[in-house]
Amino acid sequence: MIPIDHIVSRVAMLSRAMRRNKNIEKSHNAKSSKKRLLRNNAVLLNVYQIYAWIVFVPFLALSTAGLGIVATVLAIAFGGKVASVMGVIWSRMNSYLTPMVVKVIGKEKIDKKQSYVIIANHQSHYDIFVIYGWLPIDFRWVMKIQLLKVPFLGYSCYKIGHIFIDRSNPQKAKESINAAKDRIKGGTSIMFFPEGTRSDDGSLREFKKGAFKFALDMNLPILPITIIGTRNILPARSMKLFPGKAMLVIHDPIEIAGYTEDRMDDLIAVARQRIEEGLLKYSSTH
Repeated sequence: MIPIDHIVSRVAMLSRAMRRNKNIEKSHNAKSSKKRLLRNNAVLLNVYQIYAWIVFVPFLALSTAGLGIVATVLAIAFGGKVASVMGVIWSRMNSYLTPMVVKVIGKEKIDKKQSYVIIANHQSHYDIFVIYGWLPIDFRWVMKIQLLKVPFLGYSCYKIGHIFIDRSNPQKAKESINAAKDRIKGGTSIMFFPEGTRSDDGSLREFKKGAFKFALDMNLPILPITIIGTRNILPARSMKLFPGKAMLVIHDPIEIAGYTEDRMDDLIAVARQRIEEGLLKYSSTH
């Protein structure tokens, strides 16, 4: 039988999580209109699309192809860690051309000799630019297998050592992640979006367990990060880009000593709370 105190604890935890999500949504809605005033101007938004399609999109395609080829050559010759520098250059070049300005908080919390399981909230495709361009860690992404088919990008990511998973086949996805375990050592980390997909309204979706299972299996600390502002640059399920500011908040790592698979829900709740607190604290200042 499940102890009654455990049931009460879980109900209280869920209740707190629901209240935090409501607070995040209220905070975002109250301040979002001011932050997104320029984007909400239909004239400015539509005028910017001319620049986006004539200048930015062609540059994105050319930079993806060109730097993808260079990254592939570097990965073959020198390994994925060296080739990953091309990802940083690619992300920053396209961010500057958008333009997107990124502020980073908490870099001092990272031990570059330590491998982590990195987790982040997911609001926009621009999260990729923010993380790849400004997170000062060598890491490998967990990516959906469909990205492997993207010309230049997919093959270069494969050669660098990023991990492709088939979400439609949980067993194959698990095998792909398990096969990648020997790459995550010596300061090289692994990056998950535990929500699995982008949030439409900015609030956190339910976290999947894959990242936390990996952390427990590998005995690695979890590094939670919060991304703010990218939803105002390129919202989920939108093709309309607009300039803006983003913030990358790096939280204190979560040591997993004392956690087991039986307590995985508790570990997820702690990690989720860190990211939610980042959203609540910094959304109002950005």
